[in-house]
Amino acid sequence: MLPYKDENPTELTPVITVGIIVVNVLAWLLVQGAGAPEPLARSVCQLGLIPGEVLHTVPPGTAVPLGEGLRCVLTADANWWTVVTSMFMHGGWLHLIGNMWFLWIFGNNIEDSMGHARFVVFYLLCGVAAAATQMIVDPGSRVPMVGASGAISGVMGAYIVLYPRVRVHTLITLGFFLTTVTLPAYVILGYWFLLQLLFGTVGVLGGAQAGGVAFWAHVGGFVVGVLLIRLFANTEYLERRPAGRFILPRGV
Repeated sequence: MLPYKDENPTELTPVITVGIIVVNVLAWLLVQGAGAPEPLARSVCQLGLIPGEVLHTVPPGTAVPLGEGLRCVLTADANWWTVVTSMFMHGGWLHLIGNMWFLWIFGNNIEDSMGHARFVVFYLLCGVAAAATQMIVDPGSRVPMVGASGAISGVMGAYIVLYPRVRVHTLITLGFFLTTVTLPAYVILGYWFLLQLLFGTVGVLGGAQAGGVAFWAHVGGFVVGVLLIRLFANTEYLERRPAGRFILPRGV
């Protein structure tokens, strides 16, 4: 399922959401060479998050193959700052476009619910929590983690709390058959979250990170978004919106 529009107008101009998208695109073009093999590999090794390197569970000097004869060589440095830099790196065009698409669909409404400054903090906290969750589940991983999806998962978790009944227009593919449906946000996002739990569990039981996707980062980001939205949402901002759009209790 691919959401492409929601029926949820905003009051504030989503300058931070747009800014995050711009930063990710610029990082992809200028730092990662738009996917050219050498700059992409260099950025993933230096700015991606490698749990085994950060937690010192993998010996320094260990080589991690990236394909096309390229590899990362793990260092003895903790590199804790990669928890943040990894949120702005991506592994390919589709990875970048998919993440930024979801951020645009759901991020503008969450920014609208809390204001610009709070949204920056909220987004970064969700991203850090997502990375921490993946490291806890797989502390010995040598696979570099890159992508904004952990932080965006937090945005989606916040959205399901505030706007569970908002209608989301979604593209569904069934083999060669394409159709669109309009469903409540709790159905779309709830289904997505259950898939992350399922695939994450399969990955743990199988002893591998399924398909190279950090599913537990998605789970962690989503859960933290659910928990934090009640602290970050501004009731005054929410009350400007049409009646029935949100369910956050008054006074929060």
